[in-house]
Amino acid sequence: MTMEKILKAELNTNLLKALGSSGGGCISQGQTYETDRGRVFVKINHKPQARKMFEGEMASLEAIQKTNIVRVPQPIKVIDLPGGGAMFAMEYLKMKHLNKYSSKLGEQIAELHLYNQKLGEKLRTEGSTIGKGAGHSEAQFVDQFGFHTATCCGYIPQVNEWQSDWPSFFIRHRLQAQLDLIEKDYGDREARELWSQLKPKIPEMFCDVEIVPALLHGDLWAGNVAEDDSGPIIFDPACFYGHSEFELAIAGMFGGFSSSFFSAYHSKIPKAPGFEKRNKLYQLFNYINHWNHFGTGYRGSTLNMMKKLLK
Repeated sequence: MTMEKILKAELNTNLLKALGSSGGGCISQGQTYETDRGRVFVKINHKPQARKMFEGEMASLEAIQKTNIVRVPQPIKVIDLPGGGAMFAMEYLKMKHLNKYSSKLGEQIAELHLYNQKLGEKLRTEGSTIGKGAGHSEAQFVDQFGFHTATCCGYIPQVNEWQSDWPSFFIRHRLQAQLDLIEKDYGDREARELWSQLKPKIPEMFCDVEIVPALLHGDLWAGNVAEDDSGPIIFDPACFYGHSEFELAIAGMFGGFSSSFFSAYHSKIPKAPGFEKRNKLYQLFNYINHWNHFGTGYRGSTLNMMKKLLK
C-alpha cells in the first residue's frame, strides 16, 4: 500500500492532493495535503523510533491545547508507515514569521507557565470540597516535575519520570542523560572532569527560589514559533512540567526573539534572584543537546559554559 493510500484511509478522505513543495527540518519531512476536511500538514519520518517521537509531540500539543492559552496546530493522528517509521497528521496553519505578535507571545508563554500554579492556588482557596462533580474532566494540578510520556528534544528521547525535586530531575534526566551520550560517543575527558566538579554545585543555585512545576513547550527556539493574522502560534513542542526559566534559555541563545517578547514575559514573571546563573545552566543543556545532534562544533561552547558556571 502506498503512503498516500494509507493516509487516505487513516484520514477518512477521498481527496488527497499534495500541495506545493514539501518542507522539513533536519529531522522529519513535511508535506501539506488538501483533504475533504480542509488542509492537513503531515510529518514523515522513516526512523524506527518515529512513532514514539510523534506520540510525544502529539501529547505535548494536546497538553498545550488544553490550557487554552497559546495556539498550536490541532493534532489529528500518528500513523504507522509500512516498512517502519511513522507519519503525524495535524491541522495545517498558514504561518508567517513572528513579528507583530512578539510581545503577545511573551505574555502567552508566561501565562502558560503560570497555568499550573494558578490551578494549585485555586485548589487551595476552594479547600477540599468533596463531591464537586465526580469524574469531571477539569484540569488537574500537577505537583511534580516530568510528563506522562517520553518526549524528544530534536530526535533524542527524554525520560520524563515524575520527580518531586526539580534540581534532581534536571540533573538526572536532562544534563546527566545528555552527558552520558557524550561519554558514549566521544569519551571526552575534559567534559567528564568539568561535569564531576559542576554536578555537586548545581543544587545551591536553587536555594532561594520556589519552583512550582510549569508546563513548558520544551524547545522554544525561533524555528518553532510563528504567527498568522489572528495571533502567535507555537509548534514542535517537547513538553514537560519543569522550571519556567528553562524555557527562556534556548529562546535567548539563537536569536529570533525581540526584546519585546522577553519584557512582556518578565512583566508577568519577574526574574528571580540568581536568574542569570541558572540561565547559563539551562543554556548548558542546550549546548550539550546540540553537541549530541550536530557534532563537536558545540564542544567549545559546552566546555566554556561549564567553566563559567564553576567560577
